[in-house]
Amino acid sequence: MEIEIINSKAEKYAAKFTTSTDELLQEIESFTMQRPHSNMLSGPVQGKLLELISAMVKPERILEIGTFMGYSALCLAKGLSPNGKLHTLELRKEDADISANYFSKSLYHKQIILHVGNALDIIPTLKETWDLIFIDADKVNYINYYELTLPLLKKGRFILADNVLYHGEILEEKIKGKNAKAIHSFNEHVRKDSRVQQVMMTVRDGLMLIQKK
Repeated sequence: MEIEIINSKAEKYAAKFTTSTDELLQEIESFTMQRPHSNMLSGPVQGKLLELISAMVKPERILEIGTFMGYSALCLAKGLSPNGKLHTLELRKEDADISANYFSKSLYHKQIILHVGNALDIIPTLKETWDLIFIDADKVNYINYYELTLPLLKKGRFILADNVLYHGEILEEKIKGKNAKAIHSFNEHVRKDSRVQQVMMTVRDGLMLIQKK
């Protein structure tokens, strides 16, 4: 059973006082809203938050696990250093093809590298160390993605994990769904990890900002 975790009036108010997204992001949002799983889109408030966090970090290397329509990648890319690169990984070829089309229209198209396939297989082949990592893929593998990438994250740098409130299902007295259970296990895993410090933000479906000590 889903719980309304964000007051819809508060969400609309927040959007009103958040700087508008650019035309390309608005195009992606309009397109996605007509498709299945439209709730997977970051949306303008969270998208602007991703952009501003990236702008503060000024990353040389960003890793995104889960591309979907490319919306969050384009938000994160806005904060890249001039010579920075963003690697984004997508399992589904159909989604990757759509996002590739949007990337080609972006000012950051030369800085975004799209990989299609299983993230757990691709990440070890990239031979990079990361300044910013965004985890937004299959929930049952969150801990695996975290453990695979944390050693590759530079000290003092950040991981962002999306959907950490998982539609409010993790707030139930007895957590039932497979994905909700996986997210709760991930949240507990990070909470107990002495290698990091973190803050959970109640933005949209929950966003956790994790800093490597």
